[in-house]
Amino acid sequence: MDNQLFNLEEFHKSTTKEFEATKNRVRNLIGDSNWGDEGRYKEAILHNVIKRFLPKNLCIGTGFIVKASDKKYVCSNQVDIIIFDSQYPILFSEGDFVIVSPSSVKAVIEVKTNIKNQNLEKTLIKANILGEFIGNRNIFNGVFSFDGYEAEVSQSHISTKIKNSCKRMTFVNHLTLNKNTFIKLWSTKNLFSVYNLQELSFSFFISNLLYHVTDNSILNDSELWFPMNKENKKLFDIHLDEVNVDG
Repeated sequence: MDNQLFNLEEFHKSTTKEFEATKNRVRNLIGDSNWGDEGRYKEAILHNVIKRFLPKNLCIGTGFIVKASDKKYVCSNQVDIIIFDSQYPILFSEGDFVIVSPSSVKAVIEVKTNIKNQNLEKTLIKANILGEFIGNRNIFNGVFSFDGYEAEVSQSHISTKIKNSCKRMTFVNHLTLNKNTFIKLWSTKNLFSVYNLQELSFSFFISNLLYHVTDNSILNDSELWFPMNKENKKLFDIHLDEVNVDG
């Protein structure tokens, strides 16, 4: 029996189509007037998609990160999505709501409905502060926006916002601004690269997330998770100059 051809690119684009379909189903039920105040539905959509890909030793939830500091306990702001190692003790858990320690955290994600309307610079500063609180540059620290800027017509604006948010520190390493625009930090080069990945930005965000949280184990099957060479789709780089990226 001949091996059947499997269209990997279309498979990954189906993730975008799933996001769009779910988003539209919810909007049809609650209407546009409520949508701007109901970001938790977007978090739930992303949460459920990511959960299907995670290995069994990793859990996903929303909540807080707590750590000891100078014989006191300090708490982060609420995190939209936390991915953590289930082999570590959990301070508190009730359904998808968790309170965990920094040592268990593998990834944190800030979720936005439309980053163009929700202040890209402020969002990145918040994510960088969270990264500094956790104190581990090796985790996945991402911003996921369902809609937003089209990079090819917003290069100057996006570059300025990212540079301004990273003047003191850079912990954010992956962004998707919409279904097409994907941004990745290359820490060794001290720059962000911006890509135009038609209907694949969401998928590349998730694949890069899996790459980080599974200790790079998907490299052996990289063609399954990354259906194209994104470097051929690069729009521009954002050089961070003297920004502290590597600690």
